Amino acid sequence: MNSNVRNFIDKRTLTDKQSVVVGTGKSGLAAARLLDVLGARVRVVDRSEDVTENVLGPLKGKVELVTGPHQKEHFADADIIVFSPGVPVKKLAPVLEGIPAQKMVSELEFASWFIEAPILAITGTNGKTTTTTLVSEIFEHAGIRAFTGGNIGTPLCEYVLDVEPAEVIVLEVSSFQLQNCHSFKPHVGLFLNFAANHLDYHEDMREYLDAKLKLFSRMTGEDTALLHESLRPVIEENFGERGFTNAHVEWFDATDRFEAPNLPGEHNRSNVEAAWQAVSRFGVTKEQAAEAIRRFTPLVHRIEPVAEIDGVLYVDDSKATTLDAVIAAVKSFDRPVRLLMGGVWKGGDVAAFAQAVKDSVVHVGLFGGSRNVLEGPLGEVFTVTWDETLELAVKRQAGLAGNSDVVLLSPATSSFDQYENYGQRGDDFKRVVGMLG
Repeated sequence: MNSNVRNFIDKRTLTDKQSVVVGTGKSGLAAARLLDVLGARVRVVDRSEDVTENVLGPLKGKVELVTGPHQKEHFADADIIVFSPGVPVKKLAPVLEGIPAQKMVSELEFASWFIEAPILAITGTNGKTTTTTLVSEIFEHAGIRAFTGGNIGTPLCEYVLDVEPAEVIVLEVSSFQLQNCHSFKPHVGLFLNFAANHLDYHEDMREYLDAKLKLFSRMTGEDTALLHESLRPVIEENFGERGFTNAHVEWFDATDRFEAPNLPGEHNRSNVEAAWQAVSRFGVTKEQAAEAIRRFTPLVHRIEPVAEIDGVLYVDDSKATTLDAVIAAVKSFDRPVRLLMGGVWKGGDVAAFAQAVKDSVVHVGLFGGSRNVLEGPLGEVFTVTWDETLELAVKRQAGLAGNSDVVLLSPATSSFDQYENYGQRGDDFKRVVGMLG
């Protein structure tokens, strides 16, 4: 148990205080465990009536579980409310009315109160997971013990409770997590890029940007903010070059500094440079970084080659849930691309997207949801077909594809119309491709 947790317990900071955790996912349950250790009374609330006490695991019988539609009385007596990532806090506004904002925190914020090691935090619209994983592998190769978590893998509360102390905390952080942070402060903050996304959650692009920039709001002159050059105009227009942070600000862009054979495309050259700029602040040498980058293998569902059949390359990029991510994927290839798109729409300029990829894409195969959004603008530039399912769309493209074509699943949407998550969607693509051979 680290000293910060012990201080909370010894000072009885949360002893017998009423806490409410919203959501029964991994992060929510980790926060509930930490609150229980700190002596708080814990109430876990979840909108789903299908959730049972079995989900609580070792907390069963120790904490209160409330399921079904949220009510004011679930929160009215709370001394602290902890939100799981992705909980639509705005939709809770009616039941949270009158509760001071300082009582409401994300799981990331809550856990950060107990962190002793320096934090390297990575945000952006696209490329967060690849860059976060690459940073961690560079640290491992350099012999620096790092914990990797946040929006991927292990929740930060779980690290506080169960994981051996690390020398560096590497976190992928989302706008959902940052929006309910008040004091979270990394030593190095990395902002990869910014494009339309989560507009089904955020009111507009400015609110989305403000949430991202919360990463830097508590940083000081002893900290470093690293931002991609493409962000400079939007930052300067809205804040002035330094108005968003007191940290030392530096800008980066794609370079050919490192050999990265398994990370194709300009967007990945940018991610590699970002990773290097971040790890260099922790004593990693260029030689150590270069070897780790050279060995790095693609993550699943991220421009992942699946098979080459009769000269046609099939690629799983199911993680691409924004138009900008799809543009980056398409531009990774110097072969004609047959693009598979569809799912739950999250926002963006489809007409501008079509112009950006018109020289590379030869056919767009739509499937599932968002046909009403995508078909019209794309049909003005490309041959567009639609199939009800991904399987039918893959089989159609396989029948049309010629030698050297790429059939690329890069949907530009979330998966929730037909799948539980993007991973399940990517696995289904692989299943169908496996049937073609």
